[in-house]
Amino acid sequence: MSSILDETRIEAFAGQIVTDVGATLGTALVTIGDRLGLYRAMADAQPVSAAELAARTSTHERYVREWLNAQAAGGYVTYDAECDRYVLPAEHAFVLADEQSPVALAGMFQSAAAAFEGRERVVERFRSGDGLGWHEHHHDLFDGTGRAFGANYRANLVAEWLPALDGVVERLTAGGYVADVGCGHGVATILMAQAFPASTFVGYDYHLASIEAARAAAAEAGVEDRVSFEVARADDYPGGGYDLIAFFDSLHDLGDPVGAAARASSALAPDGTCLIVEPFAGDSIAENLTPLGRSYYGFSTLVCTPGSLSQEGRAGLGTQAGERRLTEVLKAGGFTRVRRAAETPFNLVLEAKR
Repeated sequence: MSSILDETRIEAFAGQIVTDVGATLGTALVTIGDRLGLYRAMADAQPVSAAELAARTSTHERYVREWLNAQAAGGYVTYDAECDRYVLPAEHAFVLADEQSPVALAGMFQSAAAAFEGRERVVERFRSGDGLGWHEHHHDLFDGTGRAFGANYRANLVAEWLPALDGVVERLTAGGYVADVGCGHGVATILMAQAFPASTFVGYDYHLASIEAARAAAAEAGVEDRVSFEVARADDYPGGGYDLIAFFDSLHDLGDPVGAAARASSALAPDGTCLIVEPFAGDSIAENLTPLGRSYYGFSTLVCTPGSLSQEGRAGLGTQAGERRLTEVLKAGGFTRVRRAAETPFNLVLEAKR
């Protein structure tokens, strides 16, 4: 075997496998720490013992110590052997313990764990070619996605993305009419409503449980007088004359994205704008073979592509469609001008006009 195979490469790949198994188990451990408030209880960045952390969170010390050791081995917390104390660095707390942080990523782990839950059904879909609808997944997928996307939207939507669109901020400030298609839990819709009190917003999603969650969130935010959420598909929602129609990380999930683009094009007011926020991707597979691309392809295989294949049209764009392919979809739906208005490390932001 040694004369045929490179033993160094074998050892390196075996090491990668060990790292990946640890990361896989780490996803479950992060969701446990998030749910039990362990990160939040360490957010002061001060040394804490396992017993102290257990007391703060009303949990069992033996479990907490093992969890802390796994966190230390993964580099999430630091460990001081001399005093037998653990520290969650302030920078890590900003990511894991502060839900209002622009880089609050605990929800991403929640989504990943929920996607993993559906793997047995995805195995069967690999064989049959059938789809697996969004509604068929564990509810943590819906909650985690809303949390993870929400952090990004809070950081960028009002401050960067909307100002990058031609004339949109002015129209919303004066009082516009906005549709959020595939709104999920309504995070982006509510953020826009809070920023533009003269405008009216409606969110559409086929998933009833998400619409109910969005309605509750709007009431909690105090914007339910200007925000409504309704069950509807992306190609048959009611109304017209919208100044802005937005697809926040939803276009690639649709079975018929061209049909959704055509509906948006026909529903816009004269000189209205369509905003499309999608996962960041290059136009070629090779460009997307990165750590971020790995995560996106993983979610795409387990959630997004099966979701599209469960719908009429079965386009299966996937999370790494890229600007060129998205532009083709939008133009096939009737838009004549499409441009990249903004981007982040996580997102492509496109503006489409008729």
